[in-house]
Amino acid sequence: METLIPTINRLQEVFLTVGADVIQLPQIVVVGSQSSGKSSVLESLVGRDFLPRGSGIVTRRPLVLQLVNVAPLEERLKTDNGNDVKHTGQNSYSGVKAEEWGTFLHCKSQIFTDFGEIRREIEAETERTSGNNKGIAPEPIHLKIFSPKVLNLTLVDLPGITKVPVGDQPEDIESQVQEMILSFISNPNSLILAVSPANSDLATSDALKLAREVDTDGRRTLLVVSKLDLMDAGTDALEVLLGRVIPVRLGIIGVVNRSQHDINTQKSLQDSMKDEQAFLQRHYPSLASRSGSRYLAKTLSRLLMHHIRDCLPDLKTRVTVLSAQYQARLNSYGQPVEDHSATLLQIVTKFASDYCNTIEGTGRYIQTSELCGGARICYIFHETFGRTLQSIDPLGGLTELDVLTAIRNATGPRPALFVPEVSFELLVKRQIKRLEEPSLRCVELVHEELQRIIQHCSSFSTQELLRFPKLHDSIVEVVTGLLRKRLPIANEMVHNLVAIELAYINTKHPDFTDAAQVSASVNSQKAETLDGKRWKNEKVAEEKVPAAGFGSPSKGQPINLLDTAVPVSRKLSAKEQRDCEIIQRLIKCYFLIVRKTIQDNVPKSVMHFLVNFVKEHLQSELVGQLYKQPLLQELLIESQDTAQQRTEVAQMLEALKKANNIISEIRETHLW
Repeated sequence: METLIPTINRLQEVFLTVGADVIQLPQIVVVGSQSSGKSSVLESLVGRDFLPRGSGIVTRRPLVLQLVNVAPLEERLKTDNGNDVKHTGQNSYSGVKAEEWGTFLHCKSQIFTDFGEIRREIEAETERTSGNNKGIAPEPIHLKIFSPKVLNLTLVDLPGITKVPVGDQPEDIESQVQEMILSFISNPNSLILAVSPANSDLATSDALKLAREVDTDGRRTLLVVSKLDLMDAGTDALEVLLGRVIPVRLGIIGVVNRSQHDINTQKSLQDSMKDEQAFLQRHYPSLASRSGSRYLAKTLSRLLMHHIRDCLPDLKTRVTVLSAQYQARLNSYGQPVEDHSATLLQIVTKFASDYCNTIEGTGRYIQTSELCGGARICYIFHETFGRTLQSIDPLGGLTELDVLTAIRNATGPRPALFVPEVSFELLVKRQIKRLEEPSLRCVELVHEELQRIIQHCSSFSTQELLRFPKLHDSIVEVVTGLLRKRLPIANEMVHNLVAIELAYINTKHPDFTDAAQVSASVNSQKAETLDGKRWKNEKVAEEKVPAAGFGSPSKGQPINLLDTAVPVSRKLSAKEQRDCEIIQRLIKCYFLIVRKTIQDNVPKSVMHFLVNFVKEHLQSELVGQLYKQPLLQELLIESQDTAQQRTEVAQMLEALKKANNIISEIRETHLW
């Protein structure tokens, strides 16, 4: 069990070297308001004065404090001289001729044997990042103290909770401090050491309030009641220490801090701890054995060891999972290029293969959020294009007056006895022409999807392209150029499909012959049933109504027959009505035949002239355009981002491997 805390300390050092906090390691976070006695509690755990002191906010950066228990100097000297059992590895500390010392992570090669220098270094490092305006900074200071008088322990001292900005502190200093504290205690693997003075109401403790926000059931919180000797005369903290006021799951420990007078007179911590025990024996004899700084240190060490033991299985799993993830990321970045020719051919071939597979639906990366590639092209053909054609009304935009006008224009100066065929062709071509626009739009949509496949392959399928931005841009340019070159060819073919239908109206089409015969017979039958009486009555009616514009003009006024107004709408005669119905039936029948043909041939033409051509010629086009010796070096220049990310991922993977080795050193039999 004793090896667990040093193991976590080694893990902290490993991950600090890569500047990332991907693993949430177990640690004790000290939380309290300003002047609650946090610094005195920490110094009592170490047994030395080493923390900055003063008025206002003193701790302005997180201090990660690692306490390491070492053998006394005399024993270590015997070990170095070979007169005792030889210790090897990190626990020998050979070469350090001091009973107690400290080291900073930012001063790796420097050993501090004077704890006054440790205090000054903390102040200097704080001002280096936070400035001298009492502001705070989130970057932690890492201090490791080696002493035979300490227990193995890892604590994080945070700035004290403050309410009102002092001096030139920022106005939001309160929220800044609270956000910093929450960022540490939100770690589910952390223990919360809440420090609250005994001479204040525990119900208003800011430290407990913040702890409850992230630890609602109190499983990770330990309360330290400081300044027991400063309570009002006639009062005590017995009810608080027994947990009858506010229960805390991990316990409540009372301590007596050094007074400012003791600090000014440089009273030693050893004498202060003796006075603390004497005070506890006098005022809290029943709790004296479970209170005080020594008991607090033992409790913290025990709690941290058991907490690490509980967290270790999940920690091992987390390290293993992250190692696999970072290994996969490193593999995706690839190795530095050695053979430029082979690398370029490999990337180009893979891109062409992924492009074609995306069209065929056999790609490795299949999207589930939207249609892509060949599936979207199929949707364009049979849903978008098909529904658009089906929505076109065969007689849309064609009024009865238009039909009647076409019939009259086709007969010339003579009245028509039968419906002229020319009027049918004229009108049906007008309707067929309406199929061209949606057909060309279909080509455009497929072209756009083929463009989108380029980005899909770049983002999902071919990770190597992200390494070489110039090669990526060149591939996009070549594929775009190929699509742009094929687009007018496909458009021309689709245009010709409609032009072919307009060039010859095949009234002998098998699907059209029956409709034409029916219409002709209807026309003949209805023409024969016109009896003389009905014809005579219509003629009489026409004679009674004078023609518009043919009245007797006044003398001297010329007659202009072209000035006669053409009626916009009027009631058609029975014969005109029949002629219009016949033409409309023929137009609708023939239009449906042509629409069916266009709906079938346009997708086939697009596939042949655009999609399949690109699939068949894409790789050869890419190789022909890009596989040129003068371009190889330029195209395969790696992006700075990729190189930097590869380095960072490699460092993190190395740290994870070290962490895995460190955790593996702990045999499961050591945990219980």
